[in-house]
Amino acid sequence: MSSAATRPAGPDDLWSVDEHLEDILSTVRPLEPIELQLLDAQGCVLVDDVTVPVSLPPFDNSSMDGYAVRVADVAGAGEEFPAVLEVVGDVAAGAADPVRVGPGQAARIMTGAPLPPGAEAVVPVEWTDGGLGEGPVSGMRARSLAPEGAEGHVHVYRSAEARAHVRAKGSDVKAGDLALEAGTVLGPPQIALLAAIGRGTVRVRPRPRVVVMSTGSELVQPGERLAGGQIYDSNSFALTAAARDAGAIAYRVGAVADDAETLRSTIEDQLIRADLLVTTGGVSVGAYDVVKEALSYAGDADEAGSGVEFRKLAMQPGKPQGFGSIGPDHTPLLALPGNPVSSYVSFELFVRPAIRALMGVTDLHRPRARAVLKADGALRSPKGRRQFLRGTYTDGEVTPVGGAGSHLIAALAQADALIVVPEDTESVEPGSEVEVVLLG
Repeated sequence: MSSAATRPAGPDDLWSVDEHLEDILSTVRPLEPIELQLLDAQGCVLVDDVTVPVSLPPFDNSSMDGYAVRVADVAGAGEEFPAVLEVVGDVAAGAADPVRVGPGQAARIMTGAPLPPGAEAVVPVEWTDGGLGEGPVSGMRARSLAPEGAEGHVHVYRSAEARAHVRAKGSDVKAGDLALEAGTVLGPPQIALLAAIGRGTVRVRPRPRVVVMSTGSELVQPGERLAGGQIYDSNSFALTAAARDAGAIAYRVGAVADDAETLRSTIEDQLIRADLLVTTGGVSVGAYDVVKEALSYAGDADEAGSGVEFRKLAMQPGKPQGFGSIGPDHTPLLALPGNPVSSYVSFELFVRPAIRALMGVTDLHRPRARAVLKADGALRSPKGRRQFLRGTYTDGEVTPVGGAGSHLIAALAQADALIVVPEDTESVEPGSEVEVVLLG
């Protein structure tokens, strides 16, 4: 299972936040690499360095719609004395065998088209009469409407320096350059680069599949009618969304009633599509804490190391936690408490790093910062517990949002940071510097 099995701790001993996180990260390993089509690789982590096989752009090309010219032919051109050049043809994007531009000649050229032999620069069409002989124009007429525009003469009203409006071959990247480093998370710009250099597939670590399920007979799906004693299931939605935000492919399972056999069966059914299982609720010390009941068999039944251990952490909120592995593939399982704030804070501290570790990235954790506490009074914290309070962070200051209650979802929705109060601190005065975990 995990390194927890060797830790000398009694059932009532408290684990620190760091010990629990270390136990998780020492167990979770990056997923095995696979080859994926580019769009399927979005959000995945690149396994190997990618080098550029062909320069970008692969040839000198025009950055404007206009005319490809020789510099000497337009030297000194102006409104009063324009250069008059013979138009020898069109050069469109994708042209494989463009016309040659000789002395006193020009070729009408489109953006992205290869610079034709003999040409040294491009003058934008707005610097010309477009071949109409009626003064400067604002653009070209479509070839289908005016095919004669590719012949005749054009008046050029401004001179151009060598290489003006020309994108040089290899000006983006050169053949042999490093395009992307191993460990890069592939977003839209990276996908674009891979496509631009001709890569149709790429070797990546896949996005982990995370199955989230909440437990509790009192839970009702949003949109349904509430009966007495019932509440809507928000945890599974919050954690599924958080897993997706962390980079996972996440599946939400509807709330499971407080029945150990039903939960055990549900978990076993979900193993086929899970790289990581996350449960919320049923991990405390109540008579209906079904997750502990359902999973307590696993540690005794599997000599290969599978099992889920339930422990108490020196933190608030989120004291009760469970961690281990289940099933034939030893799928990691994190069991989080059921109170909404407790489950979300636990996700940020423990599940998110686990997901990132499965992805194979190096930045496992949310960024942290130092901030000045802006509050009406001192913040109180229980001795020996690391407390995580919700807050809003702006320009180096953090303001608490809501109270310390682990059920205050509305306050959580306003927060973009967690205020960290260390275990040895019982009071934090306004104006003090504190550590914050940045959530957004």
